[in-house]
Amino acid sequence: MLVLAVPGLFLLLFLIGVLRDRRRFGNAVHLGLFVISLPVILFPARDHLSPVVVVLLAAVVLLAPSLGTLVLAVLLILNGRTMLRKEGRSLTNLLSLLVGLGILGLVALMAQAALIHSRALEVLTGTLLLVTAYVSFLFVCFVGYAFLYGRYGRLTAAGKADFVVVLGSGLIGGSRVSPLLASRLERGRAVYERQVARGHAPVLITSGGQGRDEHLPEAHAMADYLTDRGFPADRIVREDRSRTTEENLTYSRAIMEQAKPGYRCVIVTNNFHAFRAALLARSTGVNGQVVGSHTAAYYWPSATIREFAAVFLTHKVVNLGVCLLICLLGLAAWWRL
Repeated sequence: MLVLAVPGLFLLLFLIGVLRDRRRFGNAVHLGLFVISLPVILFPARDHLSPVVVVLLAAVVLLAPSLGTLVLAVLLILNGRTMLRKEGRSLTNLLSLLVGLGILGLVALMAQAALIHSRALEVLTGTLLLVTAYVSFLFVCFVGYAFLYGRYGRLTAAGKADFVVVLGSGLIGGSRVSPLLASRLERGRAVYERQVARGHAPVLITSGGQGRDEHLPEAHAMADYLTDRGFPADRIVREDRSRTTEENLTYSRAIMEQAKPGYRCVIVTNNFHAFRAALLARSTGVNGQVVGSHTAAYYWPSATIREFAAVFLTHKVVNLGVCLLICLLGLAAWWRL
């Protein structure tokens, strides 16, 4: 029974965290630790398993990560080419391509270290591998929990809400709503109509300021998009000062608190952005959960990597500290060569 203590502890921490607040990155980490600790349960039972089962389990543990890594690298590179073709050249659109090439570069470095038997190269490779393993673990936790949070978001939208907050994004040509933003607005309209069908009409807040290359605030373009399609203008409030997601939520919170203390809201953004928006909603004190709208499949990998990088750097003291510690240990190992 003692062997159950480790995964049991992580599962307990995960459940407590979810009950306290679903909008916590710690929940994702505890869930990830629970999953990777599950094989510990099988270790004492190895003597009671058939040899075939043991071989299959060993193959899964040893081969799946390596083969999966190579497949992932190829898929990311292919996605990077698609992003460049459909979205144009920019650093954010290059993310999936760069990550895929980085994975292949690390694999090539590991193969070179094994071939030439260089202790210095082996230490360098091992250090990079540990840093990559740490970051990859957090990334998998982020993606897995973001998926679960997205499923929960559908239930969130069904509850009573006083406000529906639609987060803005860049305008095409400085004035037109992009397909990405249109999907948020349509999801916001759907949430509003579901609320009306239950007998209460919330206020819809379009949130977004004016960027340097935009001719009008995003909030105004968003409101015009909705009213042009029959949405009641008297149920829209425009928050037109914000420049970032954090400001979207901060300024929208001020509007909601002034209009109705003790409010409850639903925040709408794209599905790849929902979990990070939820983390920011918690940090800015917004009383609401986040639901996501549809996003084109090809856009997901780069967008998810960008979202994870932002969350990773939000906790930069801890995360960069761990990476630095790993590098220092690698430097110490190299010094002893």
